[in-house]
Amino acid sequence: MPAVLRDEPQYRLLFGSQVLSVLGDRVTSVALPFAVLSVGGGVRDVALTSAAQFLPFVLLAVPAGVWADRWDRKRILIASDLVRLVTQSLAAALLLSGHAEVAQLAVLAAVFGSADAFFAPAFSGLLPTTVSPGNIQPANALRGLTFSLANVAGPVIAGLLIGFAGGPGSALVFDAATFLVSVVLLVPLRPAVVDQVASEDEQPHASFRTSLVEGWREVRSRTWVLGYLGGFAVYHAIVLPAIFVVGPVLMADHYDGARSWALVTAMFGIGNILGDVLLLVWRPAYALRVGALMLVGASCQAAIIGSHLPIWGIGLLELLTGVCVTGTFTLWETSLGEHIPPGSLSRVSSYDYLTSTGMIPIGNVIVGALAVTLGVYPALMVMTVVGIGAALVVVSIPAVRHLPRGTDLSGSSA
Repeated sequence: MPAVLRDEPQYRLLFGSQVLSVLGDRVTSVALPFAVLSVGGGVRDVALTSAAQFLPFVLLAVPAGVWADRWDRKRILIASDLVRLVTQSLAAALLLSGHAEVAQLAVLAAVFGSADAFFAPAFSGLLPTTVSPGNIQPANALRGLTFSLANVAGPVIAGLLIGFAGGPGSALVFDAATFLVSVVLLVPLRPAVVDQVASEDEQPHASFRTSLVEGWREVRSRTWVLGYLGGFAVYHAIVLPAIFVVGPVLMADHYDGARSWALVTAMFGIGNILGDVLLLVWRPAYALRVGALMLVGASCQAAIIGSHLPIWGIGLLELLTGVCVTGTFTLWETSLGEHIPPGSLSRVSSYDYLTSTGMIPIGNVIVGALAVTLGVYPALMVMTVVGIGAALVVVSIPAVRHLPRGTDLSGSSA
């Protein structure tokens, strides 16, 4: 058992609440498109349902961060889990009874996405209050490991449930059950007093707008935060869509189609796991500096996909980028937990979600236009130059290179 689980009983509850929940979400990400198709929907309906789940997150991420710093974060997590338990149960019941329609699934997906938007910043703010300061990095690394493992196991479980256990409805039953388990484990959770103090320190009479402005002040007062947010915006808008939009097309046209793409994504997933395990034991003295250098490696993915190498060569390089990707995000989240005041952490994290998740649909449009205008391979090279250039800008920021490890959450880090 990792030391952070053995030594931190409150984190054990928080971690346990998320292990199955994350797995259930990965199962649903596979099952939902098939659910739409199973009720007579087409590609357009699949896209509509996906957008319905995604759009509320973009709209609500920053306001949710404000509320997460003003309200009890544990209660937000429980409320979010309960809402998602209901939406997944209703969707499963409609599918299994044969009464589901595309519009119903889209509405339920939108409600699910809204609850998810509240969950994410509240979780980011709560996690550091369940561990001692020295265990923030392994706690984040272990959380990252659950995502990495779920990315591998989720599609397999989804395939088994859809193919052999009643179709997409059964997969949603599985997801609903994971939220029930999460609630059961969150109820006895007792985070550190600092979380309660953070909520109390927020002036009760302060308006929502005042809290929003104060959250932005916390962001812009730190050049290392602004630098990383800019780097992440470019990474999610340019590099990631190059992989998930252009990659499958390239594999279909020049390699062995889905089997080649499965190998590449599996190798990337293995790299994620190796990176998470590494950061369970390695604590670099300058976390942000190492994370920024890893962002440079992560930004090479477009060039790797378009390298004309044999598929195993691409896979092995993607394994290395998998280590870099998970390392970048784990060390970033660790630095936020170590240097951002607890009462502002959810608000700062919400800008992180906005500049990452929020940039993906914009990036899909940009990448699609570039691929049509320049051709696939030249577009991948342009995306690589832009991605690596942005990452190098992040590395060049003095506050990124020199920010030390810290357990002082007074907010003095510049």
